[in-house]
Amino acid sequence: MLLKGKHVVLGVSGSIAAYKIASLASMLAKKQADVTVIMTPNATNFINPITFESLTGNKCLVDTFDRNFQFQVEHVALAKLADVFLVAPASADVIAKAACGMADDMLTTTLLACRCPKIFAPAMNTRMYENPIVQDNIKKLEDYGMEVVDPASGYLACGDVGAGKMPEPEILFEAVVRALTPKDMEGKKLLVTAGPTQEKLDPVRYISNHSSGRMGYAIARQASMRGADVTLVSGKTELRPPMGVRFVPVVSAADMAQAVKEAAPEQDIIIKAAAVADYRPADVAQEKVKKKDGELSIALERTEDILAWLGEHRREGQFLCGFSMETEHLLENSRAKLEKKKIDMIVANNLRQEGAGF
Repeated sequence: MLLKGKHVVLGVSGSIAAYKIASLASMLAKKQADVTVIMTPNATNFINPITFESLTGNKCLVDTFDRNFQFQVEHVALAKLADVFLVAPASADVIAKAACGMADDMLTTTLLACRCPKIFAPAMNTRMYENPIVQDNIKKLEDYGMEVVDPASGYLACGDVGAGKMPEPEILFEAVVRALTPKDMEGKKLLVTAGPTQEKLDPVRYISNHSSGRMGYAIARQASMRGADVTLVSGKTELRPPMGVRFVPVVSAADMAQAVKEAAPEQDIIIKAAAVADYRPADVAQEKVKKKDGELSIALERTEDILAWLGEHRREGQFLCGFSMETEHLLENSRAKLEKKKIDMIVANNLRQEGAGF
């Protein structure tokens, strides 16, 4: 398990969003990470240190000069142990101190002594976040090799609406896992397609399929965590795009074909996990097709075969992987597709098998 035995330090600064970190600490601890929480004195006004101690089983650190500790020089010893340091919520004050190398409390002192990956999750009023001074400090952190997770937008505690909300614990959890994942795909460019396409029938209706997009999104997420430069071309799904990927939303098979063709030449690996429609209405009605007595016939025409195009136009050394969803003759049909499309690998799924998808 990736997090087992890893030392994760959570730095909590003074923000109403501090309460969310309790959920993150719990999530990390459940995955067997060794979690230590450091709070600024102001943070203790929003959440009690006992909460974090109960969730992590470790002492929550606040006072730099607290004598009740297990390490000889605690901020240095903890800095040596840390595998990743996440500051969340990161207030404008803490961001400014980190950008300038200040160390006037336990959080900033430990942070300055750490050589592990460092992540910041800004959380503040929209006007503060957009202030050029704060933006300049954030850029400084990034220039020093630290990761900054973009804040979410929405209704803030102060009543304003805009950017400045701390991302949800699930997103921060993903950022921690990402930082701890070995980067064995660094330098590789990878294109993944995912989800269904929608083929318009009239202004109201379309033809589609049951694809959820989860397979393609999972592949894109894992490749990105492993250091690959990932482009995800996706039809409409209910999924959140993974962190760190270049996301290209599309609707129809033609849209997906265009996006793939534009990105394909520079890719080292292309994984076609999308469920692309094989047919589309030959004529798209400009007005809603009205219900009539009797049957309705819809003329269909073939969509472009994106995988076959890739097989014909691949550059030297490019690896192509397709997917095959079958209801019968799984191996025979999939093997024939592998050869016909001129690709390197095909993932064969039997729709009749429980858990195969859809």
